[in-house]
Amino acid sequence: MQSIFSLIRWKNLFMIVLVQLLVKYALLEPFGAIITLNGFGFSILILATVCIAAAGYIINDIYDQETDAINKPKQRIVGKRISEKTAYNLFIGFNVVGVLLGFYVSNMVDRSGLFAIFVLTSGLLYLYATYLKQIPVVGNIVISILVALSVIIVGLFELIPAITIKNQDLQLFYFEVILAYAIFAFLINLIRELVKDMEDIDGDYKSGIKTLPIVLGRERSNHVIFFLTFLPIFALIYYITSNMYKNLFVVGYFLLFVIGPLILVLIRVFQAKSKANYRSISKLLKLIMLFGMLSMALYQLI
Repeated sequence: MQSIFSLIRWKNLFMIVLVQLLVKYALLEPFGAIITLNGFGFSILILATVCIAAAGYIINDIYDQETDAINKPKQRIVGKRISEKTAYNLFIGFNVVGVLLGFYVSNMVDRSGLFAIFVLTSGLLYLYATYLKQIPVVGNIVISILVALSVIIVGLFELIPAITIKNQDLQLFYFEVILAYAIFAFLINLIRELVKDMEDIDGDYKSGIKTLPIVLGRERSNHVIFFLTFLPIFALIYYITSNMYKNLFVVGYFLLFVIGPLILVLIRVFQAKSKANYRSISKLLKLIMLFGMLSMALYQLI
């Protein structure tokens, strides 16, 4: 059972659950947004998202056996702790459950077309594992879009079905706030994906996977990561000075837990030389993502 939890990346799945709960219960409900799903329906939405994400992690590990044997032999699961056949069965099971739950919750809000999101997400995760991740940057962008989608999907199911002529301005305002967090998630995850490519460069090279560091080299890829890290820093500084400058506690939170660590990422990327250096940067970016999303709980103070 422990191997299965490791295979589906339970910590990452917990992050998805936490973020979706924050969107609903910290951003939408406290401020009177007109929402669509009750507690049961929202639980189904979360479970559908988590199942499809879990299937994505499994199929990725199945196709990464060769590279994982080089990059992280001790953490390798498929082919070592879990057989490939069992992993495929789990992949199919999680996908089927996720898609069926997605179909159910889409009809629950009378928007059957939203069901396509779950099918497309499942298909893109499979394409990413089997093909897209071998194309420099493209795979990184696709997986980062899907991470952002796990945030946006709450707005699609909660806000859009409840829009009327009278409330559309307010509903769209809430959706724009969710979209801002989704863009943040996209940028941080994209940076982290590129950092992980730097960390895994040896295994990827031996497996014939052409990631950005293999195509451009370490130094130029470092420059790309360095430049990309400036984007969320500038965006956050602009957002804070425009909307939150009167609340010193909120400003202090963003400076201490998000912007400050992002500046530290800049410094570490500039200095990074070894696999261990990039691993520590990747962990730091994960914490930045967490604290950035937790800031939703501060909106009641703004």
